[in-house]
Amino acid sequence: QVQLVESGGGLVHPGGSLRLSCAASGLTSNYYYIGWFRQAPGKEREGVSFISSTDGSTVYAYSVEGRFTISRDDTERTVYLQMNSLQPEDTAVYYCAADLDSPPQYGSTWLRVLMGANPYLDVWGQGTLVTVSS
Repeated sequence: QVQLVESGGGLVHPGGSLRLSCAASGLTSNYYYIGWFRQAPGKEREGVSFISSTDGSTVYAYSVEGRFTISRDDTERTVYLQMNSLQPEDTAVYYCAADLDSPPQYGSTWLRVLMGANPYLDVWGQGTLVTVSS
């Protein structure tokens, strides 16, 4: 059974950086899609970024493009989210989630579906809190 464990959250000043990690234990398949959602207080959960193991394709929400970078380490079975130029509006609980059942596809089309379609996501982490405040 695959489990996702996030780490790396914390308190940071505006303009600062954090790197979140999502470690996938029990993941044996070489084909998967893993990404990040976030939920701010009083707001709906929103997709932040996803990455494909098939070809390394990535997608980002418009609000984080150019500031956040998603990457993966297949050996460690870990996905990272490097977050730079953080702003107070980035404050949220960040969750990683995985689609382990969909067939491998090239490009970012399926990733864009996953950014908004929770039913396809098989596993969720417990979340890590990111607070951006002066």
